[in-house]
Amino acid sequence: MQTERKIILSSSPHIWDKTTTSTLMRDVLIALLPTWLAAMYIFGTAALWPVLVCMVSCVFFEWGYQTMMKKPVTVGDLSALLTGLLLGLNMPPAVPLYIAVFASLAAIVMVKQLYGGIGHNFVNPAITGRIIALVSFGLPMSTYLLPAGTAASLDSGFGVDLVAGATPLALLAEGRKAALPSLMDMLLGFRGGSIGETCAITLIIGGLYLIYRGVITYHIPLAYLGGVAALALLFGQDPVYHLLSGGVLLGAFFMATDYVTSPITERGKWVFGLGCALITMVIRVFGSLPEGASYSIIIMNILTPHINNLTLVKPLGGIQK
Repeated sequence: MQTERKIILSSSPHIWDKTTTSTLMRDVLIALLPTWLAAMYIFGTAALWPVLVCMVSCVFFEWGYQTMMKKPVTVGDLSALLTGLLLGLNMPPAVPLYIAVFASLAAIVMVKQLYGGIGHNFVNPAITGRIIALVSFGLPMSTYLLPAGTAASLDSGFGVDLVAGATPLALLAEGRKAALPSLMDMLLGFRGGSIGETCAITLIIGGLYLIYRGVITYHIPLAYLGGVAALALLFGQDPVYHLLSGGVLLGAFFMATDYVTSPITERGKWVFGLGCALITMVIRVFGSLPEGASYSIIIMNILTPHINNLTLVKPLGGIQK
């Protein structure tokens, strides 16, 4: 008896998964929440309003642009909300709120929507929004607050006093090693910096959560952080302070790993992470700016298509071009 066989032909993808854009964005939001809460404990409402304004503004500008252009409204995928959270965490505490709105407009409309929306931007919207704001409003974007006193004096939480002060990277650049905060203060976040880059412990926990959930892989964070540590030693710097200072942890786990603007191959991810580390450390040690994490990621974002082309695996029987 002849058995009839039916072959079903369909276009890719052929492997289905329950993961959606909104679930991925939700996991990253969950991973970043402890860092925001820690920042609000350390800086009080100075860390609350800039982040909140960025999140609301990003969602509003995405909804407004898509509505005005008669495009499908995609704010439900949570990508605009995540862009706002990342952008807000890259702001200094107590930054004027009009700067937060301006940076959100740049991130969503100029960087994301004008290039076709989610999946089409060639650089990270949150980082680019921060850089545009930094170039446009240099003084308020480079004025950082730090808690007055030590960790023992912060029991009042939201009632803590704040004073203007230098970040650890600025102190390193000026050679004022004696004025550096303790490693415990660096880990807990009781020092100067942007809202989301101060508490190293919550950033590490959030990054490990994303790796555990399979949202990101270890390749870029390990290459980035390992490269920064190795180059710090090579340049005669303290690797621990360079790892815990500035935006390296926030960038390595949450922004350099962006699906759209990072390589798709494993070899490419290693190259991307090491490139971020090299540019970051060159700017920190030899440049006129104390920090280079944002610039390094955006430069490597631009190079991502070339990295993909150079690291793609040759198909079996294919001709290497």
